Amino acid sequence: MADYRVYVIGRDGLFIEAVLLNCDEDASALEAAKQFRGDHDVELWQRDRKIATLGPSG
Repeated sequence: MADYRVYVIGRDGLFIEAVLLNCDEDASALEAAKQFRGDHDVELWQRDRKIATLGPSG
């Protein structure tokens, strides 16, 4: 399992929350990251590698 982090980004562009995920691969981490979007953008990272930026779910 690999460690991933989901960063929830506030309207001011600053991180408001960081969530640690343990997933087998990027695809499963990306699916798990989607649940944190809400009204905010989120970024998915594995160490210093940015995997994706996801827009709000609404």
